[in-house]
Amino acid sequence: MADSRGFKPISQLWSAAVSPEPDSECLYEEIAGLSGAQEADSREEVVEEERERARSRSRERQDSVRRLTEVGARGRAGEVAEYESRVEEQYVVRGSYGESGSGAALDAAATFKLTRGRTSRYLPTTHYHHGGHAQHISGRLSRHRLTRASFSNETQEEIQEDDEATLRELLISLQKQVSVMSMNLSAKLDELQRGDRQLETTVALCEIRTQLQELTKSVESCQSEVSEVKRDMVAIKHELDTVQQVKEEIEELREYVDRLEEHSHRRKLRLLEQGLTFFLSYAILAAVLGMLQFGYNTGVINAPEVNIENFMKDVYKDRYGEDISDDSVKKLYSVAVSIFAIGGMLGGFSGGIIANRFGRKGGLLLNNVLGIVGACLMGCTKIAHAYEMLFFGRFVIGVNCGLNTSLVPMYISEIAPLNLRGGLGTVNQLAVTVGLLVSQVLGIEQILGTNDGWPVLLGLAICPAILQLLLLPVCPESPRYLLITKQWEEEARKALRRLRASNQVEEDIEEMRAEERAQQSESTISMTELICSPTLRAPLIIGVVMQLSQQLSGINAVFYYSTSLFISSGLTDESAKFASIGIGAIMVGMTLISIPLMDRTGRRTLHLYGLGGMFIFSIFITISLLIKEMIDWMSYLSVVSTLGFVVFFAVGPGSIPWMITAELFSQGPRPAAMSIAVLVNWMANFTVGIGFPSMDSLENYKFLPFSAFLAIFWIFTYKRVPETKNKTFEEILSIFRHGNDSRSSLRDSRLYGEEELATYSSKETVLSDATTANHTQATDKP
Repeated sequence: MADSRGFKPISQLWSAAVSPEPDSECLYEEIAGLSGAQEADSREEVVEEERERARSRSRERQDSVRRLTEVGARGRAGEVAEYESRVEEQYVVRGSYGESGSGAALDAAATFKLTRGRTSRYLPTTHYHHGGHAQHISGRLSRHRLTRASFSNETQEEIQEDDEATLRELLISLQKQVSVMSMNLSAKLDELQRGDRQLETTVALCEIRTQLQELTKSVESCQSEVSEVKRDMVAIKHELDTVQQVKEEIEELREYVDRLEEHSHRRKLRLLEQGLTFFLSYAILAAVLGMLQFGYNTGVINAPEVNIENFMKDVYKDRYGEDISDDSVKKLYSVAVSIFAIGGMLGGFSGGIIANRFGRKGGLLLNNVLGIVGACLMGCTKIAHAYEMLFFGRFVIGVNCGLNTSLVPMYISEIAPLNLRGGLGTVNQLAVTVGLLVSQVLGIEQILGTNDGWPVLLGLAICPAILQLLLLPVCPESPRYLLITKQWEEEARKALRRLRASNQVEEDIEEMRAEERAQQSESTISMTELICSPTLRAPLIIGVVMQLSQQLSGINAVFYYSTSLFISSGLTDESAKFASIGIGAIMVGMTLISIPLMDRTGRRTLHLYGLGGMFIFSIFITISLLIKEMIDWMSYLSVVSTLGFVVFFAVGPGSIPWMITAELFSQGPRPAAMSIAVLVNWMANFTVGIGFPSMDSLENYKFLPFSAFLAIFWIFTYKRVPETKNKTFEEILSIFRHGNDSRSSLRDSRLYGEEELATYSSKETVLSDATTANHTQATDKP
C-alpha cells in the first residue's frame, strides 16, 4: 500500500520490476510458435525478426530494472528520513517527562543520526512482510520512549543501551533483507540471461532446422540421382553384355570371313593358274572376226578415195547431165565415210538388247546376216551405177560393226579366265588393226585400188561374216550368260568344261555365284536404271570417258585421212599410200606386244602411257606442219610423228576402252553399259569423221584440239580410273559399291599389287553390317 504521501513501498515497486510480465512469461513459447508458423514461408526473415524483438525486449527490461533501482534507492532514503523523524518525535515526547529524559532523547536521536548514514542503504526494499521485524523493533522503541521518563538516569542508560541493541538488531535484519534482495535480483538477472540464451538457442535451432530441411531435400535429390545412376548402371551393364555378345559374334564373323577369304584366295589362285586351251583359242578367234570386220570397214574407204569420187562424178553427170563441183563430191564422199558411224551408233545401242534376248553367241550369229547384206550392197554399187547403194551398204555394215563392238568384247570377257582376260581382251584390238592393215594393203593400186577394183575391195567385207558363220556355231555360249542370266547351271558347266578342257570347273562356278550374289536381282537392267543407280553411275562415267579417249584422241582422223595428211606433209601420192600401210603394220605389231603387257603392267598404266605418248606426238605433228615449208626434212618428221602417234594408240587407247568397259560391270548391267559406251564411241567417231575435214580452216593447227583432249583424258584416267588387273568381277564391283567411299576406293585401287583390296572391302562391309544389325537388335530389347 502507498503511504500518506502517495509513495508506494519500495518492496512493492521492486516486486513489480523483477516479476516477469504476462507477455514475458510466454516469450519463448510465442517465438517458437511464430517461428513454427512462419517457418515454411520465410524462415530467415522470421528468425531475424524474432531476434530483433528479443533484443528490444531485453533492452527494455534492463532499462526498467535500472530505473526501478534508482527509484528504490530514493524510496529507501525517504523511509529512513521518515523513520528518523518518528524516532526523534518519540524521544522528544518522552523528553517532556524530565530534563534527563529530554537529554536522553536528544542523545538517542543524535546516535540514530550517526548511524543513519550506515544503515540507510540497508533499508528493506521488498514487500511489507520483509519489514515486519523492523516494525516490531520500532514498536518496542516507542514503548521504551513512552516509559523512559519515569525511570532514573541509570535506567535511562539501560534503555539507551537497549535501544542501541535494538538498532543493531535492526541493522542486522536490514542487512539480511538486502542480501536476500540481492540474491533475488541476481536470480532474476540470471533468468533474463537464460531467456536471452534460450532465445538465441531457439533462433539457432530454427536455422539448424531450416538447414536440416534443406539437407533433407538434398539427400532426397541425391537419393533420386543415385536411383537414376543405378538404373543407368543396369542399362550400361546390359549394353556391355550386348557389346560383348556383338564382339563374340563379330569374332565368329571374322573367322567365317577369314575362312571365306582363304577359300576365295585359293579359288582365285586356281583361276589364275588356268591356261589357254585350244577350244578357248578357237572361240576367241571365231568371235574376233566381228572386230576384224569393224577394222576392215573402217580403213577400206580410205585408199580408193579418188576412185570413189570419180565414180560419183560419173554417176551424177550421167543422171543429171552436168558436172558436179569438187566441193559437192567431197561432201558426198564424207557422207559415205560418216554414215558408217551412224550405223555403228544404231548397232552399238542395240547391242545390249540383242545380247540379253539372243545371248552373246546368238547375237553374233544373227549379226552376220547384216554383214553379208551390207557387203553385197557395197560390192554391187558400181554395177547398179548408184552411189546411194554405197551409202546404204555402208550404213548396214555400220550397224553390223556396231553390234560387233558391243557383243565381241562382252563375249570374250565372259569366257576368258581371270589371268588371261586382259590379254585375250586385247585380241579385240588386234583384230581391228589386222582388218585395217588388210584393207590398206588391198587398197593399193597394184591390187584393188583401181577404178574397177574398188567395188570388190568394199565387197570383201562379206568374208569375215561368212567365216564367222562357219566357225562360231561350234563354240559354246557364254557360261555367265547361261548361269547368271538364264539360271542354266548344267549348260554353264558343260560350256566351262569345253572352254577349260577340264571337268574341275567348281572354282569358275563359285566365282560366278559370288558375282550373282553381289548383284542380286540384276539379271536384266535397263539403261534408265543403269544411269539412275548411284553404284553403277561411277563405272558408267568411266566407261564412257574411256570410249571418248579412244575416238577424240584423233586416231580416226589419221585412219580416214592418213593418205591426204601425208600428201599435205609433202610426200608423193605413192609414198603417202605406203606410209598409210605402214601405220596399219605398226598398229598390228604394237597390239601384239601389248597383249602380254596387259596382264603384267595393268590396264590403267598402259592407258596412261598411251595417252601421254599420243599427246607428245600430236604436238610434234603440229610443229612439223608449221615448219615443213621452211625445212625440207620436216615432212619426214611428220611421218615419224604420225607413226609414233599410232604406236602409242595401239599400246593403250586402242584396246583398253573395249576391255575395261566390259570389266567394270557385272553380269546384270553389263549389256546396258556396253550399249551406252559403244553408242558414245560411235557418236564420237561420227563427229570426228564429219568435223575433221571442216577443220581445214585451222590449217596447220588442226591437231591441237586433239592434243587438248588427250591432256584432259590423261588427267581423268590418273584421278578416276581403277586398276582391274587380276581382279574378279565381284572385286571390281566392290570398288564402286560403297557410294561416297568410292573415291578412296578408287585411289587405293591404283596401288598395284594390292589385288585383295576389293575382298578386304567386302569383308569390312560384312562386319559393319553385322555390327549394325546386332546393335539394332540389342537396343530393341526391353
